Order: sequence, then structure tokens, then C-alpha cells
Amino acid sequence: MKRRKRVMLPEMMCGPRSSMPLLLIFTVLLSWPLLVEVKEHHIRAITDNNWKDILEGEWMIEFYAPWCPACQQLQKEWADFAEWGEDLDVNIAKVDVTEQPGLSGRFVITALPTIYHCKDGAFRKYQGSRTKNDFINFIDEKKWQEIKPVSSWFGPSSLAMNVMSGLFKLSMFIRHCHNYLTENVGIPVWGSYAIFALVTLFSGLTLGLILVFVADCVFPTHRYSVPAYQQKRHAQEQARLRNRLEAEQEADVEDDEEDEDDYKDRRGVLKNSDREEESDDKEMDWIKDRSETESIEDIDSKAERSPKVVRRRTAAHSGEQEEELPAEQEGS
Repeated sequence: MKRRKRVMLPEMMCGPRSSMPLLLIFTVLLSWPLLVEVKEHHIRAITDNNWKDILEGEWMIEFYAPWCPACQQLQKEWADFAEWGEDLDVNIAKVDVTEQPGLSGRFVITALPTIYHCKDGAFRKYQGSRTKNDFINFIDEKKWQEIKPVSSWFGPSSLAMNVMSGLFKLSMFIRHCHNYLTENVGIPVWGSYAIFALVTLFSGLTLGLILVFVADCVFPTHRYSVPAYQQKRHAQEQARLRNRLEAEQEADVEDDEEDEDDYKDRRGVLKNSDREEESDDKEMDWIKDRSETESIEDIDSKAERSPKVVRRRTAAHSGEQEEELPAEQEGS
């Protein structure tokens, strides 16, 4: 019979005392990813698709960024606090703002890390210490009731925050486009800025035209559709204006007729006065002529009656007779 060789393992490998530490180390190394996965399983990741789930129930939400040192220090405390979530009946969640810019704008995240407490849609910003025990006491003792909730006007589900979320998404989209153009396509930085400027200009013009068209359709001008009461009021105003114009025209006609009558009366008076003046002038001329003739006759009669004139006339008459006598004598 052949004798089998006995394989002797080293004492280090076979001894019960020496194999226990290696077994523990090996078990810990194998179970470490499972432990990390279990801790991470208690923390729920919130995205733009499921963020409305936090509007129901009680939540503690952490906003962080992978590059933030303070956020990295908080991760261990946050993971330990997440293990108490089931006992405290609170949901533990986190949001990576680098991957979810819309939620960053919706919650107006201006500092990292930022922690929010949400209870049935009411949001409160956590301002306490960032340790596991402080988080547990904050939920267990209901210290969140001492904090004033965010106004509904600026809540994550409000219209203003929806617009803010859209702007943040747009900014991240523009950033990704800029990086793609400069890194992959090879366009210089100034060329990328010029492209975005032109796109902004033409999009603004297009949006303006659309808004003008919508405004004309929704709020047409009065010439296309005027309310009934405005039409009635406009008709009444036109009737009043028409009556006023007619009254003014009638008054003008009456004034013109009165002016014509006055003009005719004045003209008749002037004619009568001219006739009277002419008759007066004629009468005065007749009186003057008569007075002159009467004065001359009076003078002549007086002169004839004066003795000197009589003598002169007799002397002249006698002289004429004497002159006539020699002539007759010569002829005879």
C-alpha cells in the first residue's frame, strides 16, 4: 500500500487563534459596501420628477454639492440621522444642486449646505447645529413649530418659484451649450458669446411679435368691438353735439338777419339824412341867393333915392342930350 503524504499547512494558516482576525477583516471588507448601501437606502434622492412627493408627510431635505467641503463634512452626520428616520416617522432626503438646478432655483438655494423641513407642504429653513443629535431633537421635540414657514407666495409650488426654476434650468442649459461649443466644437469664447447674443436678439423679437399678436386677439381695439353702453354713450354725445351745432347755426342766422336789418335801417337813416341835408343845403342856397338879391335891390333903391345919385344921373342925362344936340345940328 502506498502511503499518502500528509500536507502540512503553516501554523499561521491553520491555528484557530491566528485565523480569527483575518476572518473578521475579510468579513468587514465584504460587508462595508452593504453597510454603506443600507445607510444610503434610508436617504431618498429628490429630483425634478419626484419633488412633489415631499408635499405630503414630514421631510428633512439637504441641498448639497459634491465639490462643497462643508457638504462633505455633513454627509456622515446626515447618514447617521437617516437611520433614525423610521423611528421618528420622518423622511430623509437630499438634493444634488449640480444635477438638479431647477430645484435649486425653486427653493432659492443661496448657500451650501441648506436644510429644509417640510410638513404637509409647509416649508421651514433649518438654522440649527448640524449634528445627528441636533437633527433628532429638532424632530422629536418639534422645534420646527418655532420657525415661521416660508410664505406661500415664495413656496416651491408657487408661480414665482416655477418661473425661477425654469430660469435656473435655462441657465444650466446655456452653460452646457457654451461648454460644448468651446470644448467639443472648438469655437472661441467670444464666438460663443456672439452666438448667444444673436439668439437672444432674435428670440426677443419673435417673442415680442407673438405677444403683440396675442394682445390684439385677446384685447382688440375699440374700432373692432365696442361695448353697447359705450356705443349708446357715444350716440348720445353725438346727438348733443349735433343739437348744439344746430342751435349755434340758428343763432348765427338770427344774428346775420339782425345785422342785415340794422344795416338796412342805418342805410335808410343815412339816405334820409342825406336828403334832408341836400334839401337844407338847397334851402340855404335859395335863402342866400334871395338875401343877396334883396340886399342888392335894397342898395340900388337906396342909392337911387340918394340926392347925389340923382344929381349925377341928371347931369349925365343932360350931358348925353347936349352931345346929341350938336350931332343933330351938324347933320341938319
